[in-house]
Amino acid sequence: MRIVVLAGGVGGSRFTQGVRRAYGDADITVIGNTADDITLHGLRICPDLDTLMYTLGGGGDTERGWGRVDESWRAVEELRAYGADNTWFGLGDRDLGTHLFRTQLLAAGVPLSEVTRRLCARWWAHDPALRLLPMSDDPVETWVDVPDPEAAEGRRAVHFQEYWVRLRAEPEALAVTRVGIEEARPAPGVEEALAGAELVLVGPSNPVVSIGPILAVPGIRAALRSTSAPVLGFAGILHGAPVLGMAHRLLPAIGVEVDAGAVGRHYGSRAGGSDGVLDAWVMDTGDETSVGAVEAAGLRALVDDLVMSSPDATAAFVRRAVERVAA
Repeated sequence: MRIVVLAGGVGGSRFTQGVRRAYGDADITVIGNTADDITLHGLRICPDLDTLMYTLGGGGDTERGWGRVDESWRAVEELRAYGADNTWFGLGDRDLGTHLFRTQLLAAGVPLSEVTRRLCARWWAHDPALRLLPMSDDPVETWVDVPDPEAAEGRRAVHFQEYWVRLRAEPEALAVTRVGIEEARPAPGVEEALAGAELVLVGPSNPVVSIGPILAVPGIRAALRSTSAPVLGFAGILHGAPVLGMAHRLLPAIGVEVDAGAVGRHYGSRAGGSDGVLDAWVMDTGDETSVGAVEAAGLRALVDDLVMSSPDATAAFVRRAVERVAA
C-alpha cells in the first residue's frame, strides 16, 4: 500500500509511528510542515522535519517529544554567557550537528528536499520504504501578531517560534501570517505522492501552524482534492482541548472554534463544491456530540479513542478508521 501522511512535529511524529506500526509493509511518504522553520545564529532550523526524522529514526527524546535523546546544552550555555540574542530557543549540542550540516548544504545550493533526503539516509536506513518530504523547497515562515501597546498600531509581529517557545503562547494571537506562501511551490515528489497514493492521512497536528501551511502551498490542496485515494483526517482536539501543544491559542485567530467538529468542518469535505480536502473526519469518543454538525457539512464522521498512549494504540485506531471507511 502507498500511504501519504500530512504531519507537523510532535503529534505528527507520534501519529506516523502508529501508522508505520499499523502498516508495516507499506510505502509511507510523510509530507512535513516547514513553516515553523527559522534562522538563528546563522543556522537554518527545521523543527518539524527534525522531530519527524529523529522520532521515527529512534534518536528522539521521548519525554520532551522533540530534540535528541541524551542531549546536552553546552553550546547554548556559552551563547548565553556571551550575551547572545535568541538563546531562548533550545539548541542542543547533538541537534547542532544537524543544523550545521543542513545550513552548509543549503548555502551550497542544495534544495531542502535533497538536504532532507540526505539527513534521513542516516536515520531511516532501517526503513527504506519510509520517506520524508518537506512541503516546499521554498522558504515559508509563520508569523503571529501579538498585542504591543508601544507599537504604532498596538500590535507587533513575532516569528511563530518566538511566540511558541519564548512567549509560551501567552499573548493573544491577533492574526497569523505565512510569509512566502504565495511564491512557494510543492517540493519535488509531493504532488506525485498524492496522485499515486492509495491512502492519505491528515495527522492530528496543529490545524493552524502545521497542517494549515501544508494545505496553503499552492498546488497541494488541488492535489489532495484530485487524488483517487480516500483522505482521512484525525482530530488533535479532544474534549475541547488540544492533546499536545497550544492550538487553542491560535484557532481563534483564524475564526475556528476550539472544538474537534469545528476543525473538521474547517478542513472541509471533498464531496461538495467547496475546496474541502477530507472524505472522513475521525474524532475522539468524547466528542461524539459533534458528529451531527460534521456530517451536515458533508463529511463522514467517525469516533474512536484517539489518545496516542503508545504506537500500538495509535496503530489500532488508525486501522479501525481505515477499515470502516473502506467498508
